[in-house]
Amino acid sequence: MVNTLSLTIVSSTDISIFYGWWQFSVCLFAFLALLSIWYHIGKRQDDFGQVWLALSILCWSVSGLIEIVPWENMGTSLHFKEGFKSICSLLNSLFILLALPWFRYLPKPFAHIIKSKFWPYIIGLPFAFALLPTLHKMFLAQSTSIISELDVYYALLTLFFLGFVLWESFERRRLPLLAWLSVVTIIITLVAQIYKLLDNTVNLLLFSAIFKTSLIMLFFALALSWVKELTETVIPTPNQLKLLFFKSIDQDNKHVFQVSLQGFPGNEARVVSLTPAHYRLFKLFAERKLGKTAGWLEIKPKNFDVSKNYDINDHNEIKRLVVSLLDGLFGKQSWTKDKHFVPLKTTLFEMSENRERRIRLLLPKENIYVEDGM
Repeated sequence: MVNTLSLTIVSSTDISIFYGWWQFSVCLFAFLALLSIWYHIGKRQDDFGQVWLALSILCWSVSGLIEIVPWENMGTSLHFKEGFKSICSLLNSLFILLALPWFRYLPKPFAHIIKSKFWPYIIGLPFAFALLPTLHKMFLAQSTSIISELDVYYALLTLFFLGFVLWESFERRRLPLLAWLSVVTIIITLVAQIYKLLDNTVNLLLFSAIFKTSLIMLFFALALSWVKELTETVIPTPNQLKLLFFKSIDQDNKHVFQVSLQGFPGNEARVVSLTPAHYRLFKLFAERKLGKTAGWLEIKPKNFDVSKNYDINDHNEIKRLVVSLLDGLFGKQSWTKDKHFVPLKTTLFEMSENRERRIRLLLPKENIYVEDGM
């Protein structure tokens, strides 16, 4: 019986050391790789979300290193090892929560909370309440009775927000399979936290290895989806963009007014459906450009001549047209004013130099095609 117990202890120790080396090396590599992506791309965008996610992975690497260190030979008790691992777990959760405000897409119920100035306090106070008792148990009480529970409770808070944010990020970028994989990963992580509370070492190591690997891959998938979005949302120049106006018939035998825009990354034309009013105005721009005149449309001034007909009632008509195009190109609330609205408007239209309230298409005539007679 003694020999069996010894073999069991040795086996458990060997598994822990193997797991520690795996976690230390893999997470360190993932930290450096994710930080490299930020250095080459995110740094130019002033986006520090990837830095916080990379630091959270670094905490796992440090935790693996703690697992490797022979604490028994250093004359320290086991509660120091568990305490340092708990601190790494708390920091991992904190860094993930600090990364959330940098996400472009946030779920509506929590967006105002995550983006608010109180977010550091919302996540910082629970972190402090979990950290201080952990330090107390490490250096004064010399007990592990509550150490492992505190970081689990803080991890549950992190998983709650992280799950919604990951789902929203992948769903809004039209990557539903990755959104469902993020749900599966959150569930596996929850199972690992339950095993941590139950102090089931073998199953804990197994599920920890699975969820950490899965989360790391999701973080990289998130970074690549962000890079994909950056490349796909590049607004082409006027000479690169081509417009094709046409009508089609839907299943209800009704006319659908559409515009095909070609010149975006991917070499595939993007078709946008417009309301009759927006289509009529946009097509008027095209016809005026293709005509023998200079192509200008006149916007009605405040003190307008009642005997004169104007092409456009006010500037809001142009704004609504550009918004409708962006919603069709990228999806509602999936574009920003600085990176999408202003560049597209600048590509499509030009104002008269003398501020005569005149506007016209900036595209060359050879880039404009009209197929219907509306």
